[in-house]
Amino acid sequence: MLAVGVNILLLLALLTLGVIKLPPQRPSSALIVDFLPESHSAAAASAPAHAMKATARTAAKTLVKPPIVKLPTRRSAPPLPATDLLEMSKADLAAADISNLPKSGSEGAGDSEAVGKGPNGETLYAAEWARHPTDAELSGYLPRNAPDGWGLIACRTIPDDRVDDCIELGNDPPGSHLASAVRQAAWQFRVRPPRKNGVPMVGAWVRIRIDYERVVVSN
Repeated sequence: MLAVGVNILLLLALLTLGVIKLPPQRPSSALIVDFLPESHSAAAASAPAHAMKATARTAAKTLVKPPIVKLPTRRSAPPLPATDLLEMSKADLAAADISNLPKSGSEGAGDSEAVGKGPNGETLYAAEWARHPTDAELSGYLPRNAPDGWGLIACRTIPDDRVDDCIELGNDPPGSHLASAVRQAAWQFRVRPPRKNGVPMVGAWVRIRIDYERVVVSN
């Protein structure tokens, strides 16, 4: 131990006296980058104050202020002069009351006329022609030597102003078969459906009468 201590003391003495020189340091090849160069900060610091003021003024001029919107104030309508008011009696007020006017589509307005009962007890209405039949449509079903008279039938209305399911009700003179002639020609008839409260009732029954009269042609 004593020998080790003596050697350490001698080494320290030699270093103190400069006898032992440390090896020289080699120059480093590492790249040093300055992220905050002093030149930039110096240039910014050296910028004149009047240039900064000019930039601030230019930016201030480019700002566009929105227009001021003024909403119109709501004005109350001026009161009417007393001379514009009409004085009406109780009778005038009652006549002007719309509740007293007749209502469209009320019962009885535009109703078809009921003339009896159908084959199964249905209401039978008077027929209203949408188009009258022509002589050519009727004459082809008349019996030979048919007398003057009339034929009466009842038919059920169907869409497109037509009739179906027709039955014979009677003819005059009796035995003339005029009702049969009307029934056979009925497929050509155009009859409007009866109306109730102004509403057409397709499927209701109507009574159809055709009068026949011979025309004598003189030479």
